[in-house]
Amino acid sequence: MQTFVLVVHIILAVLMIVLILVQHGKGADAGASFGGGGAATVFGASGSANFLTRLTAILTALFFVTSLTLAVYAKKQTTDAYSLKSISSAPAVPAKVAETSPTAPKTSE
Repeated sequence: MQTFVLVVHIILAVLMIVLILVQHGKGADAGASFGGGGAATVFGASGSANFLTRLTAILTALFFVTSLTLAVYAKKQTTDAYSLKSISSAPAVPAKVAETSPTAPKTSE
């Protein structure tokens, strides 16, 4: 699941970069008075500004959600790695060491 979220995150990042670079700035409207008003016919009367702005906002929200999801996964992995639950409750002294220790009583057979 983490791999899927990471792939979606990267795709959203690339789409946001492309979408932001496609949009024109506020100073670009001056060029439209010289015959560059083709965007109004493709995206409707309001032009491409509303469509691209809304799409950018949606992609940004999805990017934010995937970022938080990846942060939760990363937190869970580090918590599990440094948890005391990973230490077993078995005795620390192996059985052979206990048999050969000088304090252990020797049995004669």
